[in-house]
Amino acid sequence: MSSEGEIGEEVQPRTYWRWSKQDFLPEESFQNWSAYRTALSQTRHRFKDRLISRSNDENETRELPKQSENNMKRCLTWWDLIWFGFGSVIGAGIFVLTGQETHRHAGPAIVLSYVASGISAMLSVFCYTEFSVEIPAAGGSFAYLRIELGDFVAFITAGNILLEGVVGSAAVARAWTSYFTSLLNRPSNSLRFHTNLTGGYNLLDPIAVVVLAVAATITMISTRKTSYLNWIASAVNNVVILFVLIAGFSQAKLSNMKPFMPFGPKGVFQAAAIVYFAYGGFDNIATMAEETKNPSRDIPIGLLGSMSIITVVYCLMALSLPMMQKYTDIDPNAAYSTAFQSVGMTWAKYLVALGALKGMTTVLLVGTLGQARYITHIARAHMIPPWFALVHPKTGTPINATLLIVVSSSCIAFFSSLDVLTSLLSVSTLFIFTLMAVALLVRRYYVTDVTPKPHLLKLVLTGD
Repeated sequence: MSSEGEIGEEVQPRTYWRWSKQDFLPEESFQNWSAYRTALSQTRHRFKDRLISRSNDENETRELPKQSENNMKRCLTWWDLIWFGFGSVIGAGIFVLTGQETHRHAGPAIVLSYVASGISAMLSVFCYTEFSVEIPAAGGSFAYLRIELGDFVAFITAGNILLEGVVGSAAVARAWTSYFTSLLNRPSNSLRFHTNLTGGYNLLDPIAVVVLAVAATITMISTRKTSYLNWIASAVNNVVILFVLIAGFSQAKLSNMKPFMPFGPKGVFQAAAIVYFAYGGFDNIATMAEETKNPSRDIPIGLLGSMSIITVVYCLMALSLPMMQKYTDIDPNAAYSTAFQSVGMTWAKYLVALGALKGMTTVLLVGTLGQARYITHIARAHMIPPWFALVHPKTGTPINATLLIVVSSSCIAFFSSLDVLTSLLSVSTLFIFTLMAVALLVRRYYVTDVTPKPHLLKLVLTGD
C-alpha cells in the first residue's frame, strides 16, 4: 500500500523537505471550512476533554516517536551526559548574572542566593531523575506533565518551554557578545549598533545572530559530533573556572565583604529568583533519552553527577567575586574580567573572557540540542505543526525543530538586552520546575481509573 492508500503500488518514501498542508495542519478540523466551523462549535466540549485527558507511558515512549518517521541515533553514554550537563548549565549564568545581581540586589550575600537556588535546583533534579528512569522520551518535562497532569497543563508547559528555549538562547548569545568585546579590550556595547528604539531594545547585536546560527548548524549535523565539541569546550571552560577560583581567592580581601547584606534579605531573595536561571538547562539532559544507549541508567548519572559538581562550583565562584572587588565597583556586563583587572591581573582578564566564551558556546550548543528535542516531542503531540517533529534520515537530528529555535532566538537576540531577557527566563523556569514537583506527587499517589478524581484535585492543592 502506498502513502496514498492505494493497493498494489510500491511505497515511495516521503522526502524530508516537504511543505504540504498535511504536514502543518493534519487534523480533520482543518481539512475544509465546513469542518473548521464544526470544530469551533465544539470548542466547549473539546476544551473540557483536553482539560481532563491524560497521556500514558506507552504512548509517549513508543507511539509518538513514530510521528518523526525516522529514529534518532543512540550514540550517548552517561559520560557524554555529564559533560552535556556542564555544557548546558555553566555559561552566561555564572559569568554574567553573578556580576549583575551582586551589583544590583545582593552584594556579597550573592553566595546565599546561589546556595538557595542550588538547593531548589537539586530538588528539581531529583524529580527529573525519577521521571527519566520510567519515561525515557525526548519530550522531557513536557512528556512527564502530559502523562501526569494532562493535555491542558502540558499545553501551558509547551508555551513556557518554547519561551525558555527561544529567550534562553537569545540571552546567552547576547552575553557572548559582551565577553567577546571584553576579550578584544573594548567597551561592552562597542560591537552593537545604537538606535533610537526604546531602552532595552535599542542596541542591535548582529554577532549574537551569527553565533546562534553557527551553534544550530553544528547541532543539526550530528549529535555525536556536538558531544565531542562539547567535551573539548567544557574541559577548557573548567580549567578557566579552576583558575578563577584559585586566583580569585588568592586576591581576596575580607574588607570587601562588608557590609555583607547591603540590600537586606529582600535583595538576597530577589537575586536568588534571577540567578536560578543559572542552574537552568540541566533538563536538557532528560531530552537526550532517545539518543542515549541506556537511558534508565545513564540519564540519572548524568543529571545527579553534573549538577552536584556545578552547585558547589557556582557557590564558590559567587563567593570569590565580591571578595576580589567591592560589590559597588563590579561591572555587571563582564564582572570577572574587570575584577581581575582591578587587582592588577590584567592578563587574567583575557583568560577569563576566553573561558566565558567557551562556556557560553557550550550552553548554546547543548541548549539548542535539548530545546530542539522538546519541540520535536511537542510537535509529535500536534500542539504545534507536526512538520517540526520530523527527524532527518541521514543526520538523525530534528532539523526543522532546530530551525524554529534558531530563527526565533536570532530575532529576539538582535534587539533585546540581557537584563530584559533574564527577567523573563527565571519565571518560566520556576513555573515548569514547580509543575514537575506536583506531577511527581500525582505519579506516586494517583492511579488513573482507580483513585477518585476529587482526590487528584486535593493532592495537587494540598499534597495530601
